[in-house]
Amino acid sequence: MFIEKLALNNYRNYDNADITFSDGINILYGDNAQGKTNILEAVYMTATTKSHRGSKDKDIIGFGSDESHIKTELKKNDISHRIDIHLRKNKSKGIAIDMIPIKRSADLFGMINIILFSPEDLTIIKDGPSERRRFMDMELCQLNRIYYNNLSTYNKILNQRNNQLKDDMYGKNRDILDVWDSQLIDYGLKIIKDRNNFIDMINEIIVDIHRVLTNDKEELRLVYDKNVSEDNFAIELCNKRDMDIRLMSTSVGPHRDDISFMINDIDVRKYGSQGQQRTVALSLKLAEIELVKKIINDNPILLLDDVMSELDSTRRDALLSSISNIQTIITCTGYDDFIKERLSIDKIYKVEQGKILGGNYE
Repeated sequence: MFIEKLALNNYRNYDNADITFSDGINILYGDNAQGKTNILEAVYMTATTKSHRGSKDKDIIGFGSDESHIKTELKKNDISHRIDIHLRKNKSKGIAIDMIPIKRSADLFGMINIILFSPEDLTIIKDGPSERRRFMDMELCQLNRIYYNNLSTYNKILNQRNNQLKDDMYGKNRDILDVWDSQLIDYGLKIIKDRNNFIDMINEIIVDIHRVLTNDKEELRLVYDKNVSEDNFAIELCNKRDMDIRLMSTSVGPHRDDISFMINDIDVRKYGSQGQQRTVALSLKLAEIELVKKIINDNPILLLDDVMSELDSTRRDALLSSISNIQTIITCTGYDDFIKERLSIDKIYKVEQGKILGGNYE
């Protein structure tokens, strides 16, 4: 799969912009704060309906406008498709696939498989648990629409339970909590099962990748740190109910899961060096690429947001050697000799103050 064209209207600092991509290597270069990352964000939204920066729709719409439009043309299995996303300040976003409106965001997931690698990903190891849960969720949602539905429903139930805890601080309406608990357990168990399978699949791939990156010196293993096991979910939720009532928040469930990264059985988040943490983050991203290839039997689209300057030569070599036959869109402040020597660049654009200049690369 690959994206052929992207058109933006009133999107952040772009009034109108059209860009044609090659199915190979595409470079977007320019000074900081010119709009390079905005292009990657629009591509990411095409696949996930969300900004990778966590921005709200109203903050993405260009200044002075009430709505924004993203039009993406792509080719998948030699068939052309078009995805339209309308962002509106006072309404929910509108999405259409091949000019046919869809009612649920879930229907878009899996249409395009995007893997984004940015400097922020290099801190996933030492950041809080929410970032590691987000990593699992975003990949699983793209690969499994049922997971997206289960996660969305779980979060709605969780909010309802928390609202009930706040409204009934003395725990008088326990029958209502029983209803929410039953549903929370039902959908929570499905999430735990899928996350567990996901970590198992990543581990099958990441061991060899990390060994190569460390010259066989380190063995990396991911551990799924479940907040609660499948067997004890109902029991723990019941045992913690009084505490939840006091705190007015749900303390048990997969919304509190985490991942540990073990190098030679040592927790790299606690005891690893910064270099080790960065290498683990790169191993994780490379494993993600291979996992998507394996599951969808096709190549994902790779977005590299100003990440080359954050990696040393060894890690850059490992990343660049993994992107053959994958459509890759790279942002950078300048295409230095290293990139020109290592990559067969197909298209190169200069981004300057919301304008896209160039196209062909010679």
